[in-house]
Amino acid sequence: MLCPAMTARGQSPVDDGGPSWEEIYEQVVLNTEDEDDGAAAWEENYELLRQLAEQPLDLNSATRSELEQLPFLSARQVMDLIEYRDRYHGFRSMGELRMVRSMDYAQLRLLPCFVRIGPAGSSSAPGSASSSVPVFGNTVAENQTGRPPTVAGNSVAGTAYGLPPLDTIARHARHALTATARLPFYDRRGDRNGYLGYKYRHWLRYELRFADRLRLGITASQDAGEPFLANCNRWGYDTYNYYLQLRSLSPVVDNLIVGKYKLAVGMGLVANTSFALGKLATLQSLGRHVQSIRPHASRSTADYFQGAATTLRLSRPLRLTLFASWRPVDATLNDDSARTAATLVTSGYHRTATEIAKKNNTHLTSAGTAVSFRSGALRLGLNAVYTHTDRSLEPNRTTLYRRHYAHGSDFLNASLDYGFTHYLFAFSGETATDAHGHLATVNALSITPLQELSIVALQRFYSYRYTALHAHSFSEGGRVQNESGVYLGVVWHPMRRLHLQAYADYASFPWARYQVSKPSDALDLLLQATCDLSRWTLMARYRAHLREKDNDDHDALIPCDDHRLRLTATYADPSSGWSLKTQADAVHSVYKATADGIMISEQVGWQRTWLQLRMTAAYFHTDDYQSRLYLYEPHLQGDFAFPTYYGHGLRLALMARADIGRRLRLALRLGYTDYFDHPTIGTGLQLIDHSSMTDLDLQLQWKF
Repeated sequence: MLCPAMTARGQSPVDDGGPSWEEIYEQVVLNTEDEDDGAAAWEENYELLRQLAEQPLDLNSATRSELEQLPFLSARQVMDLIEYRDRYHGFRSMGELRMVRSMDYAQLRLLPCFVRIGPAGSSSAPGSASSSVPVFGNTVAENQTGRPPTVAGNSVAGTAYGLPPLDTIARHARHALTATARLPFYDRRGDRNGYLGYKYRHWLRYELRFADRLRLGITASQDAGEPFLANCNRWGYDTYNYYLQLRSLSPVVDNLIVGKYKLAVGMGLVANTSFALGKLATLQSLGRHVQSIRPHASRSTADYFQGAATTLRLSRPLRLTLFASWRPVDATLNDDSARTAATLVTSGYHRTATEIAKKNNTHLTSAGTAVSFRSGALRLGLNAVYTHTDRSLEPNRTTLYRRHYAHGSDFLNASLDYGFTHYLFAFSGETATDAHGHLATVNALSITPLQELSIVALQRFYSYRYTALHAHSFSEGGRVQNESGVYLGVVWHPMRRLHLQAYADYASFPWARYQVSKPSDALDLLLQATCDLSRWTLMARYRAHLREKDNDDHDALIPCDDHRLRLTATYADPSSGWSLKTQADAVHSVYKATADGIMISEQVGWQRTWLQLRMTAAYFHTDDYQSRLYLYEPHLQGDFAFPTYYGHGLRLALMARADIGRRLRLALRLGYTDYFDHPTIGTGLQLIDHSSMTDLDLQLQWKF
């Protein structure tokens, strides 16, 4: 079923009564049955996709680098989109996406949510001759790296490069102010005695945009239990994320960001704070590389840089990215007069005196460069990142699995990334080294022998001695260290309405890991079938995750296996505004003992003009935490989570969103969870002395 938003304006599918882009993304890309492979990838991608959904790209003028921002598109698909656009002088409807040879089920559903169709024939794709277009009353050359800024699709006064006059920005800039709060109707133990702040979570976000040339934003957030306007937060909120982004400042300066930002180079072996590469996401993007800098606009307190970064256009094929960063981080200090740090803390919680003592007690200074060369189908890149910590990292390396954790105060990583894109195949990879000569490499090959068949193979080798503080790449163990493996994935359309996806991933760990005191192996298998029947979409997924962990005596490894099954039936009728999603989940887990679990859930949605309603009901019954299950629920804008359910209970959630005029939007979400098998929820300071809990989330957004 195509995304219902297949119109020239590219509106959100929710506006037409269909599923939101979040639901489509969760269904066809994310694997929400694993914490590392689902929630982590979602958190890293959400802000980028939200921004693109609010300001869709024009398919008829978007550059290659802009299309490459979409994490679910492969390099081959980007190339094919541009080739189709050049050959047929632009797109005239979203239905033409079916004519692009490499586009498959996932992209056909997702892409219309993030793009629109502008005037056909106005693009100037990579490699084509530049065309002269009127910009702000002048005539300038439009090419693959620069195009005229627009507001609501029309040119506004200004210049081709540099900042427009301030009065032009003031007249045409778009502003958005969002306020969100969570009100829990219960007390945790820490709320009564332990936490230094009140139990309410709230955050504010302000954004200013001028076409695609200028972005300015600040996000202030407060977790439940953290002091507000008190203690260590006398200036208000616990966390502030801020940024200023300028595009096309000159023919040389393509992108400049000051403040907090995300960085991704190569395939993530030296630096990737932009997004995680999950296994289903890799199957969709076919292992492509990413190189980008973008603002850090989310509420997250981990994996970002703070300072300045810029991308310079030295020539048509040559680009240079430079960045510098100085940022405080939380750390657990050692008992050596606080001279060294045992570990860096990324949770972002500052609710107790112990957590506050860790806040911003260590600082990271980072700098680096990335040079990329692209000529036709060939791409080459050189990357280097240096980081200094003002407190030396000294983890407890007497524990076997921590023996090769990052230690010291100076870290240097360098890499070569490479790629070649052909109409039948695409190859990409990166090989990196640290200051001590330890190696890491990841390489991916995708092949499309038939229009109905795509295959991706990915190999990685990460030395157990390799260390990189900012690396995130494809892995089974969650670290770019101590792993080698092979991944093989297939996307097949045996018939028009049937879509099959499968992958097999084998990983070997030569050194000990957490809860694994010996060298071990892991095998991850997944098969997913999706059938599109006009308004109905049927999906079946089976996953087997076979690993090894320590026994009770820690002297041998025993199997730790998970077998998970998911069946989903989704119905969407844009004409009536109704949507339904029925889902059944089952798990069979084996580790020391056998555990089973089931979950039956129903989601109902209704959309009419200015009002949207979504309801979720789920019944779950699992033996223990090992057999836990995950369920996607619609959230308010800026919130994202895949809640974990285990035990025996019931989950209910209701979300409503109302557009009050053209500028105001009010949303609320009421959630209720009741456990039948125990009288309390949680442990420690998070303990709730009831078997049920109710939360109310409120959000008000003002666009002006």
